[in-house]
Amino acid sequence: MQFRHDSELALLGDALRTLEAGFSDLPEAEAYYGLDGVAAVLKAAARRMQDNYPYHHPGYAGQMLKPPHPVARLAYALSLWLNPNNHALDGGRASSAMETESVAAIARMFGMQEFLGHLCGGGTMANLEALWVASRRRPGRIVASSQAHYTHGRLSEVLKLDFTAVPVLASGSMDLRALRGLLEKKDVGTVVVTLGTTGVGAVDPLADILEWRDEFGFRVHVDAAYGGYFHIAAELHDTARRHYDCIAQADSVVVDPHKHGLQPYGCGCVLFSDPEVGLLYKHDSRYTYFTSPELHLGEISLECSRPGAAAVALWATQQLLPMDAGGVFAGGLDRSLLAARKLRHAISESAGYVALMHPELDIVIYGVHAGDAATASERARTVFERAAARDLHLALIDLPTAMVRQYWPQLEANRDTVTCLRSCLMKPEHLDQIDEIRATLDLLSPGGT
Repeated sequence: MQFRHDSELALLGDALRTLEAGFSDLPEAEAYYGLDGVAAVLKAAARRMQDNYPYHHPGYAGQMLKPPHPVARLAYALSLWLNPNNHALDGGRASSAMETESVAAIARMFGMQEFLGHLCGGGTMANLEALWVASRRRPGRIVASSQAHYTHGRLSEVLKLDFTAVPVLASGSMDLRALRGLLEKKDVGTVVVTLGTTGVGAVDPLADILEWRDEFGFRVHVDAAYGGYFHIAAELHDTARRHYDCIAQADSVVVDPHKHGLQPYGCGCVLFSDPEVGLLYKHDSRYTYFTSPELHLGEISLECSRPGAAAVALWATQQLLPMDAGGVFAGGLDRSLLAARKLRHAISESAGYVALMHPELDIVIYGVHAGDAATASERARTVFERAAARDLHLALIDLPTAMVRQYWPQLEANRDTVTCLRSCLMKPEHLDQIDEIRATLDLLSPGGT
């Protein structure tokens, strides 16, 4: 997969001429900085950037890295000629409007009728805002599954909130019985429900948890930073679909367009079902919010300066690829789901590997066959290194041995965790690569050549 730099730069040049035409009546002004020395520095940067894994290529099937769509890349670059700041309308008039439209489109995707939301620097900042609002609306303990993103425990510490991790089932989803036990202590303020854990892609039982909200009086925050866009995927299994269809009932939702939304880093989004939470952000600024009586996004965000370029890129992508069920964008998500199931099936038929939990989204977890946890872990690391030498890039994950043995009962538990292989099949192109991935894995398995 080659970079299409010539054709993309031609499109960017044409768009820049259109942008420039909008400012053609300005008086001439000489730029302080020129282009002297830029070529040499850019080439030096390009050479430094060669020291990377090929994240853009389907041979990279490791961590959660997905290349932005060309329109996002180009729109982001286009906006940098103005470099808008979406804190106040003074600094990002057009890009603020584009952000508002883009966030509204994400809310519609989830079925949210009334909402307040904005873009953030990423899922961590979006979750911080959600937990901050939650702590002010419903004080109490924050609980999330033990497979939830580590950011929730860390952010709870930052916000000086008590945090408890809830045990999970063998699938990686939250154990409802354990959650119920915590709720009965009457000190839980917010339950974080993860729809797509970043470790194994597990979907927490949102629909069931919502049934307890009135009984125990807690808030529900949905962390869908990784898996949120699968809401419009046709290939989502019925069990996951039941929980995804309840997203609009949550008090807050986080999704990361810079994951499955085809955006550059960093672009996260937080949504609140009650627009009145905007009052919690109230603050005084003596020099920003005066150019317009309309809402300035900085008035409903903990972050101050934020890149308008992220909003321009997201808006452009949504214009080209609307987030409609059955559309081209949704079709790409379906291909990722199918790729995960196809790879998991292939691994289940291989004598050298052990397929673990069935993928609910597009993450596949598998162990390397061995008699005990220590040997299996060592072999996983060996396959990881040797696969990279063959241009197949995987990831590693440490899972509790007790959890792994639910799928691999004959494994001797001579250590507490097992290092397993992990593949995030985020790219639609991965579906066409599964046979090749399997062939490489078979060569590298114990007994392979």
